[in-house]
Amino acid sequence: MTTRHSRVLLAKVELLLPRLAATSRELWDSPRLRDLYPEYLCMLHTAIRSTVPLMECALEEAEKRTGDPAADVLATYLTRHIREEQGHDEWLRQDLDALGFDPREPLRRVPEAAVANLVGAQYYWIRHYHPACLLGHIAVLEGNPPAPGLVDELMRRTGYPRTGFRTLERHAALDVKHREELLRTIDGMPLTHDLATAVGLSALHSVDAADAALRAVLASRRAPVPAATRA
Repeated sequence: MTTRHSRVLLAKVELLLPRLAATSRELWDSPRLRDLYPEYLCMLHTAIRSTVPLMECALEEAEKRTGDPAADVLATYLTRHIREEQGHDEWLRQDLDALGFDPREPLRRVPEAAVANLVGAQYYWIRHYHPACLLGHIAVLEGNPPAPGLVDELMRRTGYPRTGFRTLERHAALDVKHREELLRTIDGMPLTHDLATAVGLSALHSVDAADAALRAVLASRRAPVPAATRA
């Protein structure tokens, strides 16, 4: 059973999730999916490569807040979770490689403004309000794991091999565990009313910005560089 803070947070997120789910469905149903999926991996890499640095930033701020019980709980959670999230950006580059595209492609690109908005707001809240705000962001990114059967559907629709979907498959399992761990952390944290509100604001912003990032993928007309043309 979840207690009030996690229930309220989930209720807030669920207000905007239908729109994000609809955009995701539009991507997966697109007749251009074979071209868009590598674009999706590139976009996702630009977001996921910020995960560990964001948590390290929040941990640094939490450790400065002596006498703050919420920061103490957060620091314990982040110390463990940082280890669990190491290397996930490399999974995406391996997926691109498995599809026949240059795995260096996401590192060459200028990240989309939508991704900068998604990630950059977290740095602001961490540095200039409270590092616990990051929990709202994590609740969105890890609170909605890929649906069972999605990878099989995408393989059928794109003709790509399963080795190009390993990130999605891994997160379908990992995010269920991580979601429960996050909710327990939130419920064990002595959040003030204002701080709980800020965590919710972070979550709502993340849903909105993630939707914009997916919209940018849908609108894209470029394509990653095939491996055969690597320099």
